[in-house]
Amino acid sequence: MSATGNLFILSAPSGAGKSSLISALLKQVSPRPMQVSVSHTTRDPRPGEVDGEHYHFVSVAEFKANIANKHFYEYAEVFGNYYGTSEVAIDEQLAQGVDVFLDIDWQGAQQVRMKKPEVTTIFISPPSKAVLEQRLRGRGQDSEEVIADRMLAAKAECSHYQEFDYIIVNDDFEQALVDLTTIVNNQRLKRSQQVNAHQQMFEQLLAEN
Repeated sequence: MSATGNLFILSAPSGAGKSSLISALLKQVSPRPMQVSVSHTTRDPRPGEVDGEHYHFVSVAEFKANIANKHFYEYAEVFGNYYGTSEVAIDEQLAQGVDVFLDIDWQGAQQVRMKKPEVTTIFISPPSKAVLEQRLRGRGQDSEEVIADRMLAAKAECSHYQEFDYIIVNDDFEQALVDLTTIVNNQRLKRSQQVNAHQQMFEQLLAEN
């Protein structure tokens, strides 16, 4: 019998390096399949984005219909667009033994935790405000107004750090990746996971000769 997958939430202010850490984690050799949840959104696709791969791009009417039908684990309106995580799709992946990662904010984390208390939550923090602003400017794609808005949003996001199970300070990327990998492996080694995965082995070990 294979273990069910673990559900992880990674939250961070924009510029903290969350997406890069998830991407690097998924490139590692792993004894268990891992996947980032593909969210639904009402925003327009950006250049290079593929429907069903980066996001499920839907209309506002379709998104609101999904809300009414309780299709989402969580959803939120961010910068004028809706984003949501499909409950059915996530549960199917977990049942197949896939570790699933949700890239969502603290509000989404609260909503998921209400429905699935066993979820593992991880907050990725920048080492300082100065470094965060430097990273945002280094992208070279945001105006001063957008950067100012993102810094304000970062303060709001960081104010909820105490709600998370784990905190990773992304000062050194390689160390942050080691920390993230350690957390994932720790969840896989929990008793409930190991008993589920190796039930037959334990039965044989305890069987009378």
